[in-house]
Amino acid sequence: MDIPTRAKMDVEDLLKLVLVLVIVWIAVQIALDILEFAFSALGSVLGLLIVVLIIAYLLDYI
Repeated sequence: MDIPTRAKMDVEDLLKLVLVLVIVWIAVQIALDILEFAFSALGSVLGLLIVVLIIAYLLDYI
């Protein structure tokens, strides 16, 4: 019985493919964590800036 050509794949090749997919998955998770941290910090700074501008407007500094 002959194995069809499409089913021939070495175990090493399959392991390399899985390894690459796991590395990509980890890299995406790290990038998303960094972006989430950056945008959360940006949101706090933006909120503080809005408060400062409103207070400056109410005190007639603007």
